[in-house]
Amino acid sequence: MRVPVSWLRDYVDLPADLDAKELADRLTLVGLKLEALEAAGDDVTGPVVVGLVLSVEPEAHSNGKTVRWCQVDVGEGEPRGIVCGADNFAEGDLVVVSLPGAVLPGGFEITARRTYGHVSDGMICSTRELGLGDDASGILVLGSSEGSPGDDAVDVLHLQDDVIEFEINPDRAYALSVRGVAREAATAYGVPFHDPGTTYAAAGAGAGYPVDIVDSSGCDVFVTLEVEGIDATAPSPRWLARRLQLAGMRPISLAVDVTNYVMLELGQPLHGYDKAALRGTIVVRRASTDEQLTTLDGVSRTLHPEDLLITDDRGPIGLAGVMGGEDTEMSDATTSVVIEAAHFDPVTIARAARRHRLPSEASKRFERGIDPTISQVAARRVAELLVEHGGGRIAETAAVVGAPAGREAITIDAQLPSRVGGFAVSDRQAADALRTVGCEVVEADGTITATPAPWRPDIRDPHDLVEEVLRIVGYDAVPSVLPAAPAGRGWTKRQRLRRRVGLALAASGYIEALVYPFVGDQDWSALGLGVDDERRAALRVANPLSEEEPLLR
Repeated sequence: MRVPVSWLRDYVDLPADLDAKELADRLTLVGLKLEALEAAGDDVTGPVVVGLVLSVEPEAHSNGKTVRWCQVDVGEGEPRGIVCGADNFAEGDLVVVSLPGAVLPGGFEITARRTYGHVSDGMICSTRELGLGDDASGILVLGSSEGSPGDDAVDVLHLQDDVIEFEINPDRAYALSVRGVAREAATAYGVPFHDPGTTYAAAGAGAGYPVDIVDSSGCDVFVTLEVEGIDATAPSPRWLARRLQLAGMRPISLAVDVTNYVMLELGQPLHGYDKAALRGTIVVRRASTDEQLTTLDGVSRTLHPEDLLITDDRGPIGLAGVMGGEDTEMSDATTSVVIEAAHFDPVTIARAARRHRLPSEASKRFERGIDPTISQVAARRVAELLVEHGGGRIAETAAVVGAPAGREAITIDAQLPSRVGGFAVSDRQAADALRTVGCEVVEADGTITATPAPWRPDIRDPHDLVEEVLRIVGYDAVPSVLPAAPAGRGWTKRQRLRRRVGLALAASGYIEALVYPFVGDQDWSALGLGVDDERRAALRVANPLSEEEPLLR
């Protein structure tokens, strides 16, 4: 999980002079494993500013190339003359200009130089030259409200930010979101956490695009919220696209970018349907034998009866929690969108993603367990961002089908953390630590009863509560005591025999090889074992790593 530090600051009151390395170290102490630390945009230095194109004069040259001699206002009073080969801009456009003395990614130093009969006093930059993407087909044109001549383009484009990448354990699914990492950062520094899950408005339950959950074991919550009259061709705001890039995702279009952004922000995967392509009620059910679905990647897939599907009156429109279908994909012509936010069974989604060899950012979160109570907030957040940047109108209410199951309370002896940790943890410390991780806590008669937060499906028994207490109090407080090694009893007769045989074979020139325990029918045949030979007996793995080797010998 890649997290820009500036994004964390939206929800946590971190110190203004915070060093990213210190933040990463603090988060490591509360259980998030640091994978990498990156100073994004640090390779852009010197004067890189917003420029206003005052004039453009095309000039054809003998080599067959046409360049443009431009006068650009960079906020210095007098315009600068710059030669540019791109033709995707005009007078009055705002552009990004790197002035002499600037250094761009790759160590590219900008100087004033004579070219095509002029002294080019700077360079008008493309997206690729600024390290913002691979597009070098034209220069980067800013929106009219994005800046003024002379403004620092590094700030306008959000070029520089510290990014921390964590390796998230499978039982810490909540940390696959900025919301989750921000909660841990607030804990690490003992500062307020402004939970976007409660500060953002939730979509009100009521009338909405109709939904029927046929298989409640695979889906317990399904929310649909409609947005009418959007401009699907509207660009994503630059700050949003930049945050996606820093988080490791490629900006695609406004609708796709917004759903990805909210998934990263809140941890709730979302999907958008072109309403005009939907037919009838959305139904959540299991697949029929040999049913077909063409997913968004253009692949036609034969479905398995255990696959959980999203369907309409015509058939499958999505592999639930994994990938949507091609038939209801949003396009530039889309004007009405149905936003889906749901909670699916983790095991069902994990098996489907593996069965179809189709891992996705959505399935990675669903199979680990997401917050089942965040769906209405996430749907509304997507709708508001769509309308803010693409126009349109949000439906007054959303269809909300199903409800998340409540969490069961867990009771422990208040001194259990002390006994397990090997150091003193007071009753108050233990209770406060559990409140910090979102539990509802009741203290009574030397016991602590905690009801885990909905975003912590990994907390299931007393041992999990003890682990959380020790994590919050600090693993560094746990004393290091080396265990005494038990007296050895020597090797068994079988171990001695195996060692003697191994040494004898090695002395004869043999090399021992440890091989995989998986084989296929062809391996038995290669050994000359007949179909009825009892030595072919082996267990057949339900989900083999390789279809060619499904047997466990």
